[in-house]
Amino acid sequence: MQVVILCGGKGERLREHTDVIPKPLVEIGGKPILWHIMKIYSHYGYNDFILCLGYKGEKIKDYFTQNNNENWNIEFVDTGLDTNTGGRIKQIEKYIKTEDFLVTYADGVSDIDIKELVEYHKKNGKIATMTCVNLRSNFGIVDTNDGNIVMGFKEKPFIDMQINAGFFVFNKKIFNYLEDDSVLESVPMEQLAKDRQIIAYKYNGFWEGMDTYKDTRMLNEAFDKGQAKWMVWDKNVKA
Repeated sequence: MQVVILCGGKGERLREHTDVIPKPLVEIGGKPILWHIMKIYSHYGYNDFILCLGYKGEKIKDYFTQNNNENWNIEFVDTGLDTNTGGRIKQIEKYIKTEDFLVTYADGVSDIDIKELVEYHKKNGKIATMTCVNLRSNFGIVDTNDGNIVMGFKEKPFIDMQINAGFFVFNKKIFNYLEDDSVLESVPMEQLAKDRQIIAYKYNGFWEGMDTYKDTRMLNEAFDKGQAKWMVWDKNVKA
């Protein structure tokens, strides 16, 4: 089964890095976050990658051409500078060889079991399976009782609301929902939902997106402490 990774965005909230390099090449522990994501899939035996390139895509191609020391087969596809997520996937239709394929973003890491995700997708028989995780509040929460007495504090807790975490499994029928200018997370997913053809894989394990400089720093700190839980291939990582 092939793995499609969306690598074309400009990463404007990470301008500290992305003025020079594309977001997927921002390093965590001395390796690009894209490398970490590919290692997650590779750990579960998925080594055929299609990288949907865009902003500074040549730098991604150069990096993996010069540093591919893994058993990876990588197809580099220029999907355009300003193409939306769904449009990028639409452009790689001709490269898909299997009935089902995997898709994710190039800025999120997790300790998700990819094989279990694929089994869940096949068991439910929907066109799309989307991994969902609980939303983390950006603010600390004050816990009060009925008399407004402060009982405690919770520092940026998880909220009982699910968000899209990437790590999709799609059937090839997804291409019937995509146009050249589609935003995957908008009309295509809304139509899949109306057709009852998208199912959530609710995941309670580790997941973290890298959207800001603060996120980058936090992931690097986790790596430095040996607590990079997404590194499922490394037995030395602390649980």
